Amino acid sequence: MSACGPALGLLLLLLCPAQVFSQSCVWYGECGIASGDKRYNCRYSGLPKPLPEDGYDLVQELCPGFFFGNVSLCCDVQQLRTLKDNLQLPLQFLSRCPSCFYNLMNLFCELTCSPRQSQFLNVTAMEDYVDPVTNQTKTNVKELQYYVGESFANAMYNACRDVEAPSSNEKALGLLCGKEAEACNATNWIEYMFNKDNGQAPFTITPVFSDLPAHGMEPMNNATKGCDESVDEVTGPCSCQDCSIVCGPKPQPPAPPVPWRILGLDAMYVIMWSTYMAFLLVFFGAFFAVWCYRKRYFVSEYTPIDGNIAFSVNASDKGGPSCCDSLGAAFEARLQRLFAQWGSFCVRHPGCIVFFSVAFIAACSSGLVFVQVTTDPVDLWSAPGSQARREKEYFDTHFGPFFRTEQLIIQAPLTQPHVYQPYPSGADVPFGPPLAIDILHQVLDLQTAIENITASYDNETVTLQDICLAPLSPYNKHCTIMSVLNYFQNSHSVLDHRVGDYYFAYADYHTHFLYCVRAPASLNDTSLLHDPCLGTFGGPVFPWLVLGGYDDQNYNNATALVITFPVNNYRNDTEKLQRAQAWEREFINFVKNYKNPNLTISFKAERSIEDEINRESNSDVFTVLISYGIMFLYISIALGHIKSCSTFLVDSKISLGIAGILIVLSSVVCSLGIFSYIGIPFTLIVIEVIPFLVLAVGVDNIFILVQTYQRDERLQGETLDQQVGRVLGEVAPSIFLSSFSETVAFFLGGLSVMPAVHTFSLFAGMAVLIDFLLQITCFVSLLGLDIKRQEKNRLDVLCCVGGAADRAGIQASESCLFRFFRDAYAPLLLKDWMRPIVVAVFVGVLSFSIAVLNKVEIGLDQSLSMPDDSYVTDYFQSLNRYLHAGPPVYFVVEGGHDYASLKGQNMVCGGLGCNNDSLVQQIFTAAQLDNYTRIGFAPSSWIDDYFDWVKPQSSCCRVYNSTDRFCNASVVDPACVHCRPLTPEGKQRPQGADFMRFLPMFLSDNPNPKCGKGGHAAYSAAVNILGNGTGVGATYFMTYHTVLKTSADFIDAMEKARLIASNITRTMGLEGSDHRVFPYSVFYVFYEQYLTVIDDTIFNLGVSLGAIFLVTVVLLGCELWSAVIMCITIAMILVNMFGVMWLWGISLNAVSLVNLVMSCGISVEFCSHITRAFTVSTKGSRTERAEEALSHMGSSVFSGITLTKFGGIMVLAFAKSQIFQIFYFRMYLAMVLLGATHGLIFLPVLLSYIGPSINKAKSLAAQERYRGTEREQLLNF
Repeated sequence: MSACGPALGLLLLLLCPAQVFSQSCVWYGECGIASGDKRYNCRYSGLPKPLPEDGYDLVQELCPGFFFGNVSLCCDVQQLRTLKDNLQLPLQFLSRCPSCFYNLMNLFCELTCSPRQSQFLNVTAMEDYVDPVTNQTKTNVKELQYYVGESFANAMYNACRDVEAPSSNEKALGLLCGKEAEACNATNWIEYMFNKDNGQAPFTITPVFSDLPAHGMEPMNNATKGCDESVDEVTGPCSCQDCSIVCGPKPQPPAPPVPWRILGLDAMYVIMWSTYMAFLLVFFGAFFAVWCYRKRYFVSEYTPIDGNIAFSVNASDKGGPSCCDSLGAAFEARLQRLFAQWGSFCVRHPGCIVFFSVAFIAACSSGLVFVQVTTDPVDLWSAPGSQARREKEYFDTHFGPFFRTEQLIIQAPLTQPHVYQPYPSGADVPFGPPLAIDILHQVLDLQTAIENITASYDNETVTLQDICLAPLSPYNKHCTIMSVLNYFQNSHSVLDHRVGDYYFAYADYHTHFLYCVRAPASLNDTSLLHDPCLGTFGGPVFPWLVLGGYDDQNYNNATALVITFPVNNYRNDTEKLQRAQAWEREFINFVKNYKNPNLTISFKAERSIEDEINRESNSDVFTVLISYGIMFLYISIALGHIKSCSTFLVDSKISLGIAGILIVLSSVVCSLGIFSYIGIPFTLIVIEVIPFLVLAVGVDNIFILVQTYQRDERLQGETLDQQVGRVLGEVAPSIFLSSFSETVAFFLGGLSVMPAVHTFSLFAGMAVLIDFLLQITCFVSLLGLDIKRQEKNRLDVLCCVGGAADRAGIQASESCLFRFFRDAYAPLLLKDWMRPIVVAVFVGVLSFSIAVLNKVEIGLDQSLSMPDDSYVTDYFQSLNRYLHAGPPVYFVVEGGHDYASLKGQNMVCGGLGCNNDSLVQQIFTAAQLDNYTRIGFAPSSWIDDYFDWVKPQSSCCRVYNSTDRFCNASVVDPACVHCRPLTPEGKQRPQGADFMRFLPMFLSDNPNPKCGKGGHAAYSAAVNILGNGTGVGATYFMTYHTVLKTSADFIDAMEKARLIASNITRTMGLEGSDHRVFPYSVFYVFYEQYLTVIDDTIFNLGVSLGAIFLVTVVLLGCELWSAVIMCITIAMILVNMFGVMWLWGISLNAVSLVNLVMSCGISVEFCSHITRAFTVSTKGSRTERAEEALSHMGSSVFSGITLTKFGGIMVLAFAKSQIFQIFYFRMYLAMVLLGATHGLIFLPVLLSYIGPSINKAKSLAAQERYRGTEREQLLNF
């Protein structure tokens, strides 16, 4: 409520025409009724009269400058009482700055009681009045002129213009000037206070501003106090928050970082381009040097190089095998023998192996009865020990969990803007479409209908009243509804309230709206309406929370209305939480089905995002099933080598393929079951990602094993089990290398603190390990059975049905893809002219990816998690378009601070006497730099409002003199006395026991017209009073972030808030103590991960690469250089993944990091088999060894991973979910294409250039092992 209005009313009553005497009045006493309870003053032109002694206390309190001599004044005791009553609200808002209030009191005291009134007051209109008690005829003063010194007016304004109203985050003048604080100045402020149209003054006083005498009048030009001056010896100057002069110049944000540029271009682009050019120069220079050398010594560059010459040129390993060669060969031989013996055993005892495999799967899978699925977003994205998680727990424990939010954003697309023309004068005011009266009535109907929604839970009816946030309950059970209609008390009649005649409206809803957006905490709009602005729930409704789409602070131009229903959240009460969710379900259904052609509604309930994610997952199940179905179909068909149509059902391996797929899926289920036994919950990302990963790993191994057997010729005298064992001995070390590398890498990835990555890594590592174990046991046995079926000419699938005739054996066969790789692709790729082109292209792509590495965006746009057709998507779009305030942020002071001491108070408060670097002052300063700090408003300060509330000059803090119980300001009872005496000591802030004595009263006091500072609604949840009432525990000071739209905005806001809180902690001297200051907002727990996501990415990928390197070195038999080359290739794949992410608009977050960790594992499949095949090759030159490795392993890798995945991935492009399209389709496609191109193109070329020398021990061992057999010829392939 405007404080200036009441004060003006009193001033008007005091005016009266008089002659210009040094001691002469214009009025004395009160006469007739002007309006309501307001009275005119009685005209009196005589000398000042002595004030009765019962008025001495009042004059000392209000106008101490007049308390001298016999205290002769131009006012009586009743006029002083009226002045005190009318100045209660200005006192509550402006007394924070004593010099401001001193000047204001000077203005009103001189008007009301000055013994020299006639010098500056000129009565211009009077009327007779008959006193009904004495029947005496008196004269009412109806109009007058008040000559005010222009210097005085400006000084008073300058002293008051910065004073804050802590509870409403506004300048106090915005509540007292009739317009925005920015538009207020000295003259229009005083004119508004003296204008009877403000609803407070009984008649109009016309201020005349002049520093010089005019029309025989001497302007009132008393001495003033600046806000940086003390009023007396007791009080100090105003605080920095209320007086910018005390603060000094406005702080400036640090300059933004200068972009790193070279020659005006992005530095990374220039550096990588220069590096790439230098590489090409050196590489092609070396290439042509070698070409010239070869031409000179070998006659022609096209002359074939025989093995001996090549060996001597490409290797420097003359002589016998080295120690490492021998060790590697021995380790390789030992692995081969071990796996060969195991393979033979599995083929000989398939029943036993399959039985125990099924039993193992059943035992592990039974753990699913204990399965726990994490769906809580907090658990999904925030580590339990993270700072944000700990702070959330602290906030929830001490203040209750942040409320649930149901919100609507409403537009009126068919309604045109209109113009309000104030009567009788004033500039036209445009109003936006949703502020038309008919639209407001329709929105109120909608709001009322939502309030009346009922839901059913456990056979009980649930209403909004049962779950809503009602801060004044049980005294006031009105739900908190943040709506512009709460300015009108959510009432059609108040909305239609107008004062006027048949032709003109003197005041209507326009008038009330324009006042309330400036003074949302007012209980009287000071217009002719006199309607309250304070919400029915007892708190202010800030315009930036309920209006959208306006420009600057012109709330009347709003193009959208925002209605928010805060609902209680429940931390440890599942039943109450489910009741709230049941009501939210009905709310969603109601709004979805609501039809009104005049309104466009975007909305969201607290449960909406989780509901839509579940709906999205269900809607994309069919797409995912098709994707896996295509992969399964391909695997089942591609495993078989069909020689003719007549033997199709015999040569096919559909049943074996299905068995292999079931083994892969069983490994996933076993992983889930094992961790369910342990009690580790899994997340949806595990179900979505791990099957794709294990399918890639498992199918690749299946293809390698089956296709190697199909190309193998059974040796003379060799049995089936011996042949399968020998084949397994050849390929199992390679499978073991890839699988064990991935397992170790994933398990080490479990060290990550990011919950999504941690959970994925554990489950993935276990699934890959189990998949490997089942493949070398169960699948090998099933392969043996399938071979026996084929040899007996029995049909696939229908294995009991025989073919035309039994076949003695199966002839070795080579697939078309194998022949293509051996005869065409490998020779072409490794030609001398092709290899440099490959290196140049891949190094160029790598250079580009490094250049854009630091440009990949961080974060996750929450709208991406919604289906394309979701109503929440519309809500997010409206939110970004219309929102004018960000999320609330609470600066929490942990328990332990001493609020009862003067020192402790000064560290925190923002008013008179407080430190210039106090908590409130630092947040206030941050709000002045909102574009930098992301703090949008000054904080609501419970302690500053408490100090204003408890002042003895205020009528807020009163107690019954007999019981010492609290007496509300609205109570009229002579037994109610001020809490504190009107003495110099009483005017000081309460400390010690006094502080704690009155604080509970403040927190229980409801705002009313006599006292707008009651803290029940605003602060009852903000202050923890210790159980014995002897101290204050944790407290918070709330403000709002600026509008936050992108992930970068949210991350920056959290960083800046933490920086501010850290600085407050330091300046309060709390470093090293048991309590501190920290910021809390509901989104911090989700966005904290992005503060460290770069470090987490480096750690996880680095650990994975390190694990792969170590395992590869060991399992390749100390082939250090081979491990280095393989890890370099994998690292290139990962770096290029970042390049694709930048090109394709994929941000770095927990989901993409999981995919990056997975791509590291899949890259092992693409690279390890080729690398190992190269190391065991006994060909003469590196090029020939690379060609042999690519020929034998390339086709299996290509068919086992690339083709398998490609078909399934393409289906994901048709998913409805944006998150599937971006983070699964795009990233999966990128990892498969990059893995295939690097593993099947770049890696063989790199090995042909700088691959490790031949292991002589392995070469000699191979020659000895196959001497005299048909395989001896293959060594010279």
